Amino acid sequence: SALKSDCVGNLMRLSLDGALAVGNRLEVEAINGTQHIVLTPSLAAQCGYSMQSDPWGNTRIYTSLMGCYVDNKEDKSFNVGLKLKMYSQSRSDVVSHDVMQTCSYTQWASREILCDRNYMEVSHYMTTPGAKGQTQEYQSKINTTPEASGMARGVWKMTFYTPDPVSMVQKEAEQAGYSAMTTPTRLVMRSPYNTAETYSEDVAGIPMEVFRVSTYYNAPHGLSVVNLAAACPTGGVLFTEDVISWHVPRCITPLIDGDFRILGMHMGINGQRLDKSQMATQGYKLSTTDFHIITEIPVGSPDGYYKSHAPDYQYHITYSVEPMLEVVWMAEDTKDYTRYKVLFPITTPVMPRPPHVQDNTVPENRLFSVYVGTFLHDVELRNITFSTGVLTVEECNARGFTVQEHHFPNQTKSFSLNVPFAADVVLKHNPESFTTVYFLPLIFGFIILPEEIPFAHPVDLEESQQDVVLPTITGTCDQTQFYVSVKYGSQGNNFQTMVGPSQLTPELAKDYNAHANSTHFSLMVPYTAMDTVFELITSGSVRARLNLLLSEPNNNWVLADLYLTCNFPLTTTECYPNGTMTALAVKVESVPNLIPGWLTLKDQSCTPVFSNDRFAYFSFSVNSCGTTRTFFDHYMLYENEIGLYYNKNAKGAAYISPIDPDYKQVISCYYVVSQTQTVAFNYKPRVNEPTAEIGSGQLMVQMRLAKDSLYNYFYQAEDYPVVKYLREPLYFEVELMQSTDPHLELILENCWATLHQDKMSLPSWDIIVDSCANRDDSYVTIFYPVVSDARVAVPSLIKRFSVKMFTFTKEEGVLRDE
Repeated sequence: SALKSDCVGNLMRLSLDGALAVGNRLEVEAINGTQHIVLTPSLAAQCGYSMQSDPWGNTRIYTSLMGCYVDNKEDKSFNVGLKLKMYSQSRSDVVSHDVMQTCSYTQWASREILCDRNYMEVSHYMTTPGAKGQTQEYQSKINTTPEASGMARGVWKMTFYTPDPVSMVQKEAEQAGYSAMTTPTRLVMRSPYNTAETYSEDVAGIPMEVFRVSTYYNAPHGLSVVNLAAACPTGGVLFTEDVISWHVPRCITPLIDGDFRILGMHMGINGQRLDKSQMATQGYKLSTTDFHIITEIPVGSPDGYYKSHAPDYQYHITYSVEPMLEVVWMAEDTKDYTRYKVLFPITTPVMPRPPHVQDNTVPENRLFSVYVGTFLHDVELRNITFSTGVLTVEECNARGFTVQEHHFPNQTKSFSLNVPFAADVVLKHNPESFTTVYFLPLIFGFIILPEEIPFAHPVDLEESQQDVVLPTITGTCDQTQFYVSVKYGSQGNNFQTMVGPSQLTPELAKDYNAHANSTHFSLMVPYTAMDTVFELITSGSVRARLNLLLSEPNNNWVLADLYLTCNFPLTTTECYPNGTMTALAVKVESVPNLIPGWLTLKDQSCTPVFSNDRFAYFSFSVNSCGTTRTFFDHYMLYENEIGLYYNKNAKGAAYISPIDPDYKQVISCYYVVSQTQTVAFNYKPRVNEPTAEIGSGQLMVQMRLAKDSLYNYFYQAEDYPVVKYLREPLYFEVELMQSTDPHLELILENCWATLHQDKMSLPSWDIIVDSCANRDDSYVTIFYPVVSDARVAVPSLIKRFSVKMFTFTKEEGVLRDE
């Protein structure tokens, strides 16, 4: 069923379905009785065979009824035999089909001219004795013919006109690629295109391939000569987007000497005539002008086929169709008929067809959906390039990126692709804090079959969604710390955290006991941390605030913030029975440029006994430093004031600028002046008078060196000896161990440093003398207040001080290297 043969006028046509030949190499042999002759391209053109295949193997083979190896029965019945051999991998793996077709054709015109794809053929009715064109001169040459060599009836020699004459005997002509033969009634001459004895000529603006020849043949009545000519168009096609116009000269001058009359015109497709209704159905038109016969064929007619191409890797198409024109005319002087038949395959120039992209993305489904098309049926989608790499169609479907092929009734197709927004191949960025832009760059990789020619088409998909869930911050406080919890948003932990003015680094996160999981992270920040701020101080508490800010790292957008303010217990003023007052001042937010060491009491010579970046600690007697005393009925009030005073003579120029607010903290102590108590007294003689005993015993005291001024971390035994630079502070803590009695107080009377490990060795240097700093030391010992916290239960049992690193010298020489 894949082979079909039929007769179309003076041709036999064999159609071979591509399904039969797909993947195979086709070889055609002519059957001549018991002989099989392989039809090479040159032999086919010489002997009247032509073959046309589309890219998918659909093949048509035409055989001229006047061709070689055709069994001719009186020029009326013709038996054509062909053997088709299809080889797959090797010549031993072959499938053969024999085709035998008998065609009847009796409507021969005096002259028949056939223009096929690869050859030009003219056959002429052989004249009888006395017919026009047979002169006495030719008759007299009969004795010169080589009859003695055994030549019977047939062609003797030919003279070609190019336009100069070139003569050949039949054997020479056959060697040159021509074919000349006689049949029972006709003389046949055939020439391939572009041989040495053919030439090109423009006829009515149409390029034609022409051959003209005088053929001498030996007939029963003697030697005869016939002038033969063929002219076949090689151009004349005009293209528009929708129509192919094929122009053939109305008067083909190489074939017509005088007046003529056209008796009939027919167009056909693939060698088969069409009637008027068939032409109308397909939209074909056949018309004439003064100079041309014009055939019009709509581009896309079902009698042709489309083909895909990829010049410069861009998608293009062509349309191919094979019209036929058959014209019959009569010469007015001889009344001879000429049938002129042309098979003329036409392929349009490549036409760009950039694929159309249809974005069917539905944002609510969070799914990219795109259609790419349309393509011809010979296009296949092989792979898709994503931002992460190239995936085949099978790999796309395995990843959940649905790829589908869609077919349409007009033999075209398109492809669709679905990719979720959440896929790793989708690029994301946030142009605004609440908006996500999803970007999917694609390159569709196609191939054209059967040649497997590649081409590609890029597609960029983009969609915006207001789908960002921002992180949230919550916080609480206890007596000593801020507790902060951050719940991640839709972007996970992709943010930058600022704790006060500091960025949360891994080191700082460790200090703040940070913990994180897949949904949250938390911090514990002491209210005394350097990243908190103090808003307000009272006699019994301090109001501190922790600022936490989450920002997008690239654009610095604020994603979330927390300003957590809490009151923490803090004793700022203490009054002692011996008339000593202590006061603690802190740096508050309202005076941002305050340096606590600049603070003084009313008497500006009374400066802090200890200060750092955040605190200043004062200790003084109530009858000094400008303290005022006021008497009331039952108590007296001692009052002083911690302030920031402008002092022209102070080192470092002015402490504050005129626009900075003043710092003022009033401190006061109340002492009862008189107190009346009722005491019940009953006399009873004592047996023993009460006595006071002085107790003695061993107390355990430890002295440790801290790593920081906050006394949070201490050097361990394995860290010693500890090496320090000169003038670098050393922070010491002395603690009375194994006691929780709040009525006890540890007092440091004397402290000294020695050059050697023996504490009684010399030289030595006093650091604390009678519980005070050594006034002879240029590096003054600094005492630090101790307050209750998670580690310190009884502050009176601990004392803290710092000294600056020094070395012993003698006669201006350093005694030790360290």
